[in-house]
Amino acid sequence: MAALAIGMSGLGARYATALLELAEENKALDAVAGDLQQIKALIGESEDLRRLVRSPVVSRDEQRNAILAVLEKLEATELTRKFVGLVATNRRLFALGAMIDAFLAELARRRGEMTAEVRSAHALTAEQTEALTEHLRKTYGQRVSVNLSVDPSLLGGMIVRVGSRMVDSSLKTKLDRMQLAMKGMV
Repeated sequence: MAALAIGMSGLGARYATALLELAEENKALDAVAGDLQQIKALIGESEDLRRLVRSPVVSRDEQRNAILAVLEKLEATELTRKFVGLVATNRRLFALGAMIDAFLAELARRRGEMTAEVRSAHALTAEQTEALTEHLRKTYGQRVSVNLSVDPSLLGGMIVRVGSRMVDSSLKTKLDRMQLAMKGMV
């Protein structure tokens, strides 16, 4: 089990490693990964859900019942529901994001995939996403999993992060640089 946690540490990694082993035993890696990606997206989109998972004021039972109701709506697998229910029972929902990130990172590492985090000013079309994925695959020489998010504050363009490398072609950054350059001229 220690070999599974190479590169992962902390509470999130321990839970993620346990879930990874269970999902592997149940031949449900893809289903659980899909569930976790949906949960992560929902937490990112919903202030109420973020408050629920982070609030120490909400009782253990209320947290557990609420998150399980969300998972029921998502039609999450039984394994995912049991896992998140256990996390809620143990009062660890505040670390759910770290658990999800650790699970997805380790799964990608095992599959020989890289993960690209892409923030764009507007939602990308399927064709744009496919072209971006193909370009990243050619650039890095291996499979690339692309996690998309929309950030309207970028105004235009996108920010792509793969591992420790980042390419920022957002209009916001270009305008910020231009403003800095103009200040130097005054």
